[in-house]
Amino acid sequence: MGENMRIDARWIPAFVSVALFTSVGCGWGQESHRLESPDGKNVVLVEVEDGKLVYSIDRENRKLILPSGLGFEFRGAPPMGSGLVISEVSRNSVDEAWEQPWGEVRYVRDHHNELRVSATETDGPGRSFAVVFRAFDDGIAFRYELPEQANLDEFEILDELTEFQFAEDPKAWWIPANDPTHRYELLYRHSPLSTMPEVHTPLTLVTLEGLHLVIHEANLVDYAGMNLTASMGRRLSVTLPAWADGVKVRGRTPFVTPWRTIQVAESAADLQPSLLGLNLNPPSAIEDMSWIDPMKYIGIWWSLHINLETWGSGPDHGATTENARRYIDFAADNGFGGVLVEGWNLGWDGNWMENADLFSFTEPYPDYDLEALADHATERGVTLIGHNETSMGVENYERQIEDAFSLYQRLGIGALKTGYVGDETADGHAHHGQYMVRHWRRVIELAARHGIMLNVHEPIKDTGERRTWPNMMTREGARGMEYNAWAGDGGNPPEHETILYFTRMISGPMDYTPGVFDILLASSPDGPRSPESARVRTTLAKQLALYVVLYSPLQMASDLPENYEGQPAFQFIRDVPVDWEVSATIGGRIGDFVVVLRKDRDGPDWYIGAITDENARSLEVPLSFLPEGESFVAEIYADGDGAHWLDDPLAIEISEREVHSQTTLTVDLAPGGGQAIRIRPAT
Repeated sequence: MGENMRIDARWIPAFVSVALFTSVGCGWGQESHRLESPDGKNVVLVEVEDGKLVYSIDRENRKLILPSGLGFEFRGAPPMGSGLVISEVSRNSVDEAWEQPWGEVRYVRDHHNELRVSATETDGPGRSFAVVFRAFDDGIAFRYELPEQANLDEFEILDELTEFQFAEDPKAWWIPANDPTHRYELLYRHSPLSTMPEVHTPLTLVTLEGLHLVIHEANLVDYAGMNLTASMGRRLSVTLPAWADGVKVRGRTPFVTPWRTIQVAESAADLQPSLLGLNLNPPSAIEDMSWIDPMKYIGIWWSLHINLETWGSGPDHGATTENARRYIDFAADNGFGGVLVEGWNLGWDGNWMENADLFSFTEPYPDYDLEALADHATERGVTLIGHNETSMGVENYERQIEDAFSLYQRLGIGALKTGYVGDETADGHAHHGQYMVRHWRRVIELAARHGIMLNVHEPIKDTGERRTWPNMMTREGARGMEYNAWAGDGGNPPEHETILYFTRMISGPMDYTPGVFDILLASSPDGPRSPESARVRTTLAKQLALYVVLYSPLQMASDLPENYEGQPAFQFIRDVPVDWEVSATIGGRIGDFVVVLRKDRDGPDWYIGAITDENARSLEVPLSFLPEGESFVAEIYADGDGAHWLDDPLAIEISEREVHSQTTLTVDLAPGGGQAIRIRPAT
């Protein structure tokens, strides 16, 4: 099977002039108010129907969202959503460019038109609120603003009444929000939208005509994370995780909610890179960002998951001084920036998933010399990456966090991985509710003050806050590599990463932890694993391709150092960057395959990563993005003859060939396979 794909030049950014146009008007008439995206394709209509403020969305005269309700239900007060008139309308237009300190692209264009509609109750309390809509070429966003007013001061929201009433019943790719863990570490399912349970966002949808939509949120600061619940009538309703007493959101006016976003694309490939959420967050709050440094890292981590070593103390303890020094030296010798060490601190003995209050975030085990290792790492030009597992013991963590971060700063520990294994706090607050959103934001801001980059596991979803706090580098928030190590779980199927790219990865970077070379897990005391057991369900070449496909500015090489020694394929992991000038999706279908192109931000090299599901594929990839008249060398890491994720995953072929802008590469992918390509100047 062959598929010809050409790069869309829209993803290659040009310098954009800045223009700002503003117009303001108000009126008491109940006419419709129309907002168009700059290219005129996305249209929002806002009006009052039967006393309710509603909105609808069209795309090139195609109905996407039918009139859908807006408003709130409060505790101890009447709902705000009926008996309304439009009291004021204002408009604004923005076209400007800004530069990311790091990212999948360097320059981002923020080009949108804005409509702000204020509505006032005609009876009852006489309260008012505004809904601000922004129309971009790649989607629509809106949020609520509750102004300061005498009849609405402190409030408690029981429900947000936002709806998305679809004109048809699109196919949806989703993970349930009411799973017992209430987290995101689940395999994606697909079904008609109307049959979904309560689900997490981002939610990816495909219409009958092939239009792709993603519903998500942006700039989540002091609110509950948004879930979505479907009905047979093709209506999605917002549902919010609660505080222990059932309240969803507590606040005081003036107050703004997160943005509700609807990304729109003509194809799956047009969904990525997704920049809509970044444009809806404020600029960086960190003035000096020189200490924020994307990097690759290794760590005492995979050995714990395959039961070779333990988090807790004892004869097999992984976090020993000797073991950590070995990892530090390996990192320094191979150009890695950091070494993660899990299980270094007191609290891991016994059932650590239940003993949340026993963790210390400053006291190491006796066999782990924290200060000496931090000094050794500094001498070798790498950083220790601290690890703080809380087991959702948030109160215990917050009691220690100031002292812990001060210690890490003094020792030169410039990055931190946090963990929140657990369903809810000890007091019963939801894992993704407002209580935890406030906590995570506090951690981000405190880490910034201490010069610490963050990698958050069991997190709240990414909503673009990395623009405001660029020390919030990456997070988990999906089913990652460790599920391939746990006996009895079954591992991630070959299609998993081709789904993640168009679903979870829409929200932002993910610490998926690729790079396992011991695919059969022969290093495990229980290995090597049979095809029916939990094991890595990719080829070796696909493990390399994931470094290009699954973006993270902190990118792990997750296998044991000894499994990389003497392996020619390890050179690709040494070479591949983690910070990019340009990114483009040059082909893909959800659950089938992905082909991604990226250019090194700090050099002339280009990288291509291609992955497939359980089916073999042959794809044609033109190199027309290369400068004309220049010669390049393509270093190709491909599936070898007979490679197959199930019975021959290690077969790999490494080759070089001269290429130029007129070259078309044939990319052959084995079942469960991939291909990783570095393209460097011939000189």
